[in-house]
Parts: sequence; structure tokens; C-alpha cells
Amino acid sequence: MAGPRTERIAPPAWMTAPATHAVLTALEADGAVARFVGGCVRDTLAGRPVADIDIATTGQPEGNVRRLEAAGIKVVPTGLKHGTVTAVCRHQPFEVTTLRLDVETDGRHATVAYTDDWRGDAARRDFTMNALYADAAGRVYDWFDGIEDLAHGRVRFVGDADARIEEDRLRVLRYFRFHARYGRGRADPAARAACARAAGTLHRLSGERIRIELLKLLAAPRPARTLRTMIRLGLMVEVVPGPLDFAALARLRRHEAVPADPVLRLAALLDKQDPEAVQRLHARLRFSNRERDRLLDLVTPGNRIGARAGRHEIRRLAHRLGAGRAADLARLAGAGRALGIALDDPPPPFPLTGRDARNLGVEGGPEIGRLLHAVEDWWIDRHFAPDHAACRARLAELIGRS
Repeated sequence: MAGPRTERIAPPAWMTAPATHAVLTALEADGAVARFVGGCVRDTLAGRPVADIDIATTGQPEGNVRRLEAAGIKVVPTGLKHGTVTAVCRHQPFEVTTLRLDVETDGRHATVAYTDDWRGDAARRDFTMNALYADAAGRVYDWFDGIEDLAHGRVRFVGDADARIEEDRLRVLRYFRFHARYGRGRADPAARAACARAAGTLHRLSGERIRIELLKLLAAPRPARTLRTMIRLGLMVEVVPGPLDFAALARLRRHEAVPADPVLRLAALLDKQDPEAVQRLHARLRFSNRERDRLLDLVTPGNRIGARAGRHEIRRLAHRLGAGRAADLARLAGAGRALGIALDDPPPPFPLTGRDARNLGVEGGPEIGRLLHAVEDWWIDRHFAPDHAACRARLAELIGRS
């Protein structure tokens, strides 16, 4: 069997850092071989920032734990039964996994056997650009033309695409997420066809896993083309059913912050859907409560910023929802002036609290709330100008009338 293609790169800073050197030295202490794998190698070759450092090793899991601890490195058994531990050195985590072969898979979980076969470990990975290994000297090992695929913006499954998807159906969504971030031009025909064939199985995926992939896809520089492809292939039914507003997404891009905000982009795509549809989407994908509440605020028709919205209207919205939410709504409207007001001219906090009412002799929570709301409405109508003394005087006036 032919060996891997190799290519040498100048070791980047993360590869030569003291923490990285300490972990690699510990893992190879008894003759095992350890190499960097996956995203850190891929992104280094692509000239992108490296977020996580993963290491593959021929050492057995228990031996890896023993060697790391002997070197004074903290070990967290994050996935020990699957051969994975996390080494923490100088506050930097490293995910360390023993080389594996899949013995049996059920579309989500795999029964694995440990091996010292680097090609076999590479063959079980999803995409060729993720099946790349590098040693400490910067030598990259490539069994499936991942270097060339990465250079040409071609996201391709390792081996048979249908087989890789059968092992884990989430790879359908991962494929399009990677295509949105790394791909150029049309998607790989074999990958497209295999993903389309698997469309009817996506309902078996948990909502949480779908949500994670969706938000990562939406964080890609230009996700619209990929999303349209997924719609044509029938893949969005289990992700975001219903029409997507690509015009609203394009409008958002005029005033979008960097880095891109995937939840805000999703709100743009849901622009013509009602809050009930967002609640149904939440029930399926299990957004965090904060994400759900933000989406609901952004798609509620009464919260939208009109093209002719004035300063007071925008500040009123910022007071009710918060300056950040008002800025979100301005970005969705493509309204640069409104965005400037929300960010640079938000209203001050309401000057009064319940203590002011109690100091004036008001007893009982409901009555305090009613009076404060009345003063707050008066304060808002006067463009948030009255100060604490003026608001307290208005409160005293209302108490005198009640």
C-alpha cells in the first residue's frame, strides 16, 4: 500500500510553544508517536487562525494518562472510553486521542478498536482536509489528497461519501458547513448526491446537534449560497422549515459587525416568519433561553425599525429592549442612522426606583409599580429629559392625586 504524500511547512508558533512541546514530549516518552491532526493542521495550511489543538497518538489511552501525569500535566478524561483525554498545560487544552478504527457504527455512535495504523485512522475521518497529520518538525502527512483539496476549495468526503454519512448522519450538515467556510465554486458532485440521498434521515438527529451546525454555518463569511443549495436538495426541512428571507440577510450585511453574528443572521432569514414559528423552531432545535428571547424580539413585527424612524422612536425602543437589541434591529433594517443612534445616543436609565415611592409613603408592591410606570411613561414622552428631581416631583404629584 502506498504511503502518504508528505509536505513540509515552517512550524507555526502554536506548534513550537512551550506547552505544546511539553505535551508532545510526554506523549512520546515511551516510544509512542504523536502528531497534530485535523483542524489545527488544516487551518495552518489555509493560513487561518488555529483555535483548538488536537493530537493523535499510537499510545494507548491509559498509557497516555500515565505519561502526561508523570510530566506534571493535568489530564481530564473527557472521552476515555473512546480513547480521548484532554491534557491541560499552562492553561492550554490539548485533545489527545489514540488512533482508532471503526468496528461498528449506528449513524451516531461508533464502537472503536485502537490501532497504530495512521492510514486506518485517517480513513475513518469525515473530509480529506480533516484527515491531515503533522509532526513537530512541520512534516504534513496526507493519505487522501487533502492538501490539494484544501488548496482548491474542494470539500470532499474521505472514501465513499455514502459510507461516511451512514457512519454519522450529522456529516451531511457538517459537509455544507465546511463548504460554506472552505469551499469555492460548486459543491463536490459525489458529496452533493450523497447528502441529497440522506435528506430523509436527518430527522433522526437531535435538535441540539442541528442547532450547533446551523449556527456554525451561519458564521461563515457568505452562507447564503450554501443555504440555497441545501434548500434545492431538500435538506432544510429538518433544519429551518419555511421560507428564508435572503433579501433581509443581504440587507443585514450592509451594517454587520465583525465577526459575523449567527443568531442575528438567523433572525434576518426568519424575517417574514411570525413569533409562533420561532417558538416551534426553538422547540425543535433547543436554543438557549437567551437565544430564543433574542430571536423573538427580533422577529416581532411591533419591534421593527422603519426606514423613516425618528430619534425618539429609536431611543424609545432602546429603552424598552436595550441598546444592543435596538442596534440589532437597526442592522436588520439596514438603517445606518438608526444604528448610530442606538449605539451612540441611547437613553439614560429611568431615574426612579421603588425606594423613591416608599420614601414618599407608598405601601404595597402593585401600587408602587403602577405609579412608577406612570412616571416612566411621562418621562419617555418628554424624550427622557426629566432628571431625578423632576421625576420625583411628578411621582409626588401622582401620589397626591391618588
